[in-house]
Parts: sequence; C-alpha cells; structure tokens
Amino acid sequence: MLLSLVVHTYSLRYWFPAAVMLGTAPAYLLSWSAWRLMSVVLPHKLYHSMDDRIYQVYQSMVLFFFENYTGVEIIIYGDIPKTKENVVYLSNHQSTADWIIADMLAIRQNALGHVRYVLKDGLKWLPLYGWYFSQHGGVYVKRSAKFDEKAMVKKLLSQTKLGTPTYLVIFPEGTRYNPENRKVIGDSQVFATNQGLAVLEHVLTPRMKAAHIAIETMKDHLNAVYDVTVAYEGTVSASGHRRSAPTMPEFLCKECPKVHIHFSRVDMKEVPLEPLFFRRWLHERFELKDKLLGTFYESEDPTLRYVFPGEGRHWPLSLTKTLPSLVFLSGLTLPMLLTPEGRKLYFRTWIYGTLLGWLWVHLSP
Repeated sequence: MLLSLVVHTYSLRYWFPAAVMLGTAPAYLLSWSAWRLMSVVLPHKLYHSMDDRIYQVYQSMVLFFFENYTGVEIIIYGDIPKTKENVVYLSNHQSTADWIIADMLAIRQNALGHVRYVLKDGLKWLPLYGWYFSQHGGVYVKRSAKFDEKAMVKKLLSQTKLGTPTYLVIFPEGTRYNPENRKVIGDSQVFATNQGLAVLEHVLTPRMKAAHIAIETMKDHLNAVYDVTVAYEGTVSASGHRRSAPTMPEFLCKECPKVHIHFSRVDMKEVPLEPLFFRRWLHERFELKDKLLGTFYESEDPTLRYVFPGEGRHWPLSLTKTLPSLVFLSGLTLPMLLTPEGRKLYFRTWIYGTLLGWLWVHLSP
C-alpha cells in the first residue's frame, strides 16, 4: 500500500505539468489561429512579430514547469549577451529535454519568442505541435541522402528576407548521445575515422549539412553562432559510470538537480563558410566539447569533476517571466472546459488540429 502511494505520488510529479502543458495547447492554438486569420491582409512582418509574442507566452509556461516547478539550478559558464541577436545555436545532444535548455538561455536574453528548431522529420507527426513548429519557422530535415537542401534553404530565406529575428537551434550530432548505446557511439567513431577526423568519446561526430546550410543561407542576417555544451548533474552511477541523461518526464520528476551550461559566442567573421573548412571548424568545436565533458564526468581531480572551467554562475529564473503565462493560458482553458459548448470546441480543436497536421505531413512538398 505504501509503495503504491509512493509510486503514485512520484508519477504525479510528471503527469500534473504534462496535463497542464498539453491541456492548454488547444486554447493556445485557437488564439494563434484567430491571429493568423486576422493577419491575412496584414504585412507578413507584422504577423511574424505577433506570432513570436504568442509563442513566447506558451514557451514561458513550459519553462515555469521545467525550471521554477522542478527547482533545477542552472549554472552558466561564459558571458551571455544581454541584447538579442540573430544566431544559430549549436549544442551537444543527449536528452529529449535539450530543446528546453535552448529556451532557458533564450528567455534570459528576452529572445524566447524567436526560438526556432531544426528537427528530425519524424517529429512533424506530433499532434498540434508538429504542424505548428513548422508554421513558426521550424525546419524538418531527413538524414543522409533524403536531406532536402532546397526546402531548407527556401524556408530560411523566406524568414531572412522579412528580417525575422532568428534564434535557430541545431543539434549537429543528429541523434542523442547515450553512453549505454555503444553501437551508435561505435558507428559514429568509425565514421570519424573514415573521414579523417578525430575520434570523439563523449559526443557523437557532428554532421555538418544542416548547420552549414543554415549559416551559409543566413550569413548576412546572423550576428553570431552560439556554441553551447550541456551537462546534466546526477547522471553518474555510484560506480563512477556515466548514465544516460534525464528524459523530459525524469526532468519533470526532479531527477536532475543541476544543469551546467558552457556558453561560447563565435562572431560570424570567425566562422568559415567554405564546406571543407566549415566541416573542420565544426568538428574542432565538438573536440572542445568532448574535452569539456570528459573532464566534467571523469576527471580524477575532484575539484574539476562536475564543473566546467571558469566561473559558474547560478542564474535563477524569475517567476515574473513565467507565472503570468501559466495564469493567462489556464484562464483561457478553464472556461472552455466548464461548459458543454466549450468542451466541444476544446476537443474539436484537438481533433481538427491533429487532422490538419496529418494533411500537412502528407500534402506538403
């Protein structure tokens, strides 16, 4: 009986925030749809500006749960610019929660609404979210020979021509690094050897295509590249072996006490655009990540373990940046659920939104 109560209480840590985030999605989509219809006759730039503001409201609510609710400590190494910039954000990839880390940095620059992602193609099947991320400027890509370069260039150019603020998040490894999945790591190392590149132990060999296309296409629009290395504390076993990073549910269950973020800003003038040189440059950036993570997880010096070099700064997120969004979206959602007509509208939004996403997946070029 006691064990069942403990398990039930533990699961509520995840199900409560998940229910709120998913439950408010229809109200959010209706608000966005209303604006989309109103803006048909308005300049595209005005539409994108308001779309960013609406997106910021929802993502601020998401961050309430992932940061304020969980109580996770965010430790940042390096100086994050206080002003907004047009950037490509390059990070190591090890968890389904990695995209949240990009949001955590963006909100501290007041750039949360400008965040857009380069995502693997399969994620466009997500009900409501998959379709909307594309409408917000996200780019879905397939791997290797199926990569549609023209579609990505077209999508990015449509935004840069309008001067749309850009905070484009890319995970060049293409898949998550899991220390327990030796096959993926081994395949990545074989690929590096075949390409004449240094073999990496704590990250996967980065693939250059998406990052290079994004930076090359938007070179006159971008100010910098943000090189970000993330380490999740609490992922080392008692025997000293690194375990997989926390998943989103585990993160919401407060299983990650601290997130360490090493931040480096690279001015666009320092980024080589010629493909061969860019590949070397990108791999060298990941060699630095490999060394940082190797020291973080495996250093024999206890003063160097579980920290990055330099001064780490604990930067808590104020409730004033997140709680108002939670209250606002909850205020839109609850009235819909209190009346029969509202409930019909609510569930129709889920159904039609999912159907619209399905049609978009199948009919989009």
